[in-house]
Amino acid sequence: MIPWLELTLTPAEAVRALERALLDGLDPEAAAPRSAVPVPAGELLLMPAAAGRYAGVKIAAVAPGNPVRGLPRITGGYLLFDGPTLQPLALLDGAALTALRTPAVTALALHRLAPPDAGRLVLFGAGPQAHGHLAALAAVRPLRRVTVVARRPGPARELADRARSLGLDARTGGPEAVAEADLVVCCTTARTPLFDGRLVPDRAAVAAIGSHEPGAREVDTALVRRSALYTEARSAASAEAGDLLAAFAEGGPLPLANLSELVCGKAVVPDDRPRLFKGVGMAWQDLAVAAAQYDAGAAARPGET
Repeated sequence: MIPWLELTLTPAEAVRALERALLDGLDPEAAAPRSAVPVPAGELLLMPAAAGRYAGVKIAAVAPGNPVRGLPRITGGYLLFDGPTLQPLALLDGAALTALRTPAVTALALHRLAPPDAGRLVLFGAGPQAHGHLAALAAVRPLRRVTVVARRPGPARELADRARSLGLDARTGGPEAVAEADLVVCCTTARTPLFDGRLVPDRAAVAAIGSHEPGAREVDTALVRRSALYTEARSAASAEAGDLLAAFAEGGPLPLANLSELVCGKAVVPDDRPRLFKGVGMAWQDLAVAAAQYDAGAAARPGET
């Protein structure tokens, strides 16, 4: 029987796991693409990856109609393998892994894209990803103020309360709050832009991570066109990043630096215009965090050190 592995990594530990994978030479451009299969209730995603001593695969189910039923929108499982032998090592909760690694990816990018003193965050969304992003960003950035922008007032107030419990000045607000932001993070299910990109200050860093479909977007063409652009991998963004594809509808290569180039210091980070990170989610990220969790528990397993 394959053992069950609980996720106990902190957001900061997940950020370090992703950073370590990239600094060790992982090439996001060479990562296997995600397979998406439409089904009546939504879609099934198959996300395999292999790097270093491990391999793994996540099977995720995305059911857009679940929240109104009181059920999670994303479910799934993760199977971790030994890399050289492909013997199964552990099973993990796929939704919990996604909820940990996606904010960690954003935090890793924004830690390098935002000014050192960036402390004013505008957070779009109030679901699990919004809560995860608050925790991850608070772990790596000197946050002072958080404005939550969400369609439902109740969940927005709950997230603002969570931010206050972390010692932050927190409130709910509207899309116009981006005009005073140092950091803007969009983690929603929106299919059309959430705010006027002309309002975003030049010093701000923005992340849009809520969609992986070419027809969906959280930020508008105005913001994309005036920003320095970054993503996990150009190969993934060219197929799935609707925010970028809509702004460059005439085709041609997207003017992007990838996350490896950013982490390894090869990407230019200007300070005279916004920096926009567009994430779609990639399988190597799940593997990096799952492997770090497995390694963290090695001392507790018989015969391992």
